Amino acid sequence: MSRRKKTTGALAALATAAVLLLSGCVPSFLQPPAPTSTPTGEEVAPELEPFYHQVLEWEQCGDRLGCTTATAPLDWDDPSAGEIELALVRHVATGDRIGSLLVNPGGPGASGYDFVHDSLDYAVGQPLQERFDVVGFDPRGVGRSSAVACYDAAEMDEYLYGIPENARGTDAWIEEVGQAQADFGAACADRTGELLANVDTVSAARDLDLLRAVLGDEQLHYLGYSYGTFLGATYAGLYPEHVGRLVLDGAIDPAASLTEVSAAQAVGFEEALRAYLDDCLATDDCPFTGSTDEAMDEIGALIASVGESPLRGTDGRMVGSDTFITAIIYPLYSPESWSYLDDLFTSVQFGEADLALALADGYNGRDADGTYLDNSSEAFTAINCLDYEPLVGIDAVRASAAEIAAAAPLIGPYFGAPSCTDWPVPSEAVRAPIHAEGAAPILVVGTTGDPATPYDWAVSLADQLESGVLVSYDGEGHTAYNKSNACVDDAVERYLIEGVAPGSDPNC
Repeated sequence: MSRRKKTTGALAALATAAVLLLSGCVPSFLQPPAPTSTPTGEEVAPELEPFYHQVLEWEQCGDRLGCTTATAPLDWDDPSAGEIELALVRHVATGDRIGSLLVNPGGPGASGYDFVHDSLDYAVGQPLQERFDVVGFDPRGVGRSSAVACYDAAEMDEYLYGIPENARGTDAWIEEVGQAQADFGAACADRTGELLANVDTVSAARDLDLLRAVLGDEQLHYLGYSYGTFLGATYAGLYPEHVGRLVLDGAIDPAASLTEVSAAQAVGFEEALRAYLDDCLATDDCPFTGSTDEAMDEIGALIASVGESPLRGTDGRMVGSDTFITAIIYPLYSPESWSYLDDLFTSVQFGEADLALALADGYNGRDADGTYLDNSSEAFTAINCLDYEPLVGIDAVRASAAEIAAAAPLIGPYFGAPSCTDWPVPSEAVRAPIHAEGAAPILVVGTTGDPATPYDWAVSLADQLESGVLVSYDGEGHTAYNKSNACVDDAVERYLIEGVAPGSDPNC
């Protein structure tokens, strides 16, 4: 939530600035960052020279912040086919500068630009702000970069919140949901054009190497969260010789299939829900009583009830089982948000839909006025549909759904819907381990109670990487760095600042 400064505070700041100007001292917010970046000038193929040798021109866009755009090939396999823009923001190091640290918050589809520009202290700790130029960027297809576009706000509402007419799990339901996916894909193709075929993670990783070079860094220093770990690992596999210091927090297993990812996440959220209930049932104001198993059964019945009789919000929108599941999942990302679940379950028990809609809106990036804050939902689907092999046919969808439901009986049935059905751009992805042979040590951080990127994925990625070093955090929530655990923070920051990886896999 933003906080407006009082007028007196603003006047005081102006008065202070005037005094400093008269005394010959200029505060940092009046000192623009360096207007240009000097690229490395490294030797590349002739057709890539205009991209790798471009000079970035920065404009001041905040306290110690500079913003710019870089150009990249639309199609890395055919650099002459056109160009795209990549939006960047840079917070200039406050102390003795090591180099650039590129940061990705995940998604896919989340804005690294906004992450650094609006939430710098959340993105990285003060020690990293002191020693690095912290650079946020929107990957291809995302946000301020050349972006995927599919639906307007009303169409997105129907796509994300609409309630299918047919009963879940029937052939008619599979066909209905699959058709909705196909319609969405067709709209993306119509409104995005050629870019839609080029928003895969391999292309984004090639962009990452381009950004490294035009920022003037011989090696890539990188902090990736969640999906950002897959982007970082993909980079390491493509360019092991340019790996500097990479931290991958909340790891995705590059070898996992779409079904395996969905099943593992369903299990993760179900385990997080149990952890919430263990905590909740120890209090006097928990909306449930009895054992954790009994409370899980009550939640299952509540989800089924909402599925059979959807609830209407004050704005006229309906809450069915899928939207209710989204509302449950959103607070499970962080134990600090578990209290929202108390109110959510209580409100739904009383037939009220507004809090469920508000939580689902938060997850989907929908503002209270009905607009969408960004294109994250569109980019999420477009990128994933190129990064994973799709399920083809009703039998494949049924088999996948059965596997997911068996792994997580409460949440799993809602994770087994058709996805990427009839996507207009065929996926050429092959999920496989990434080894990054010859790369410098890479830090992989895993949280034992992470619902979105289960701990086993971090173990797997650290094992796959030839130089992987695992940092384990015994706790709850999604990702671990910069969340008040000194053990994790010290390991990450010492590695990034001093280049020293832990000698053994530490447990925090």
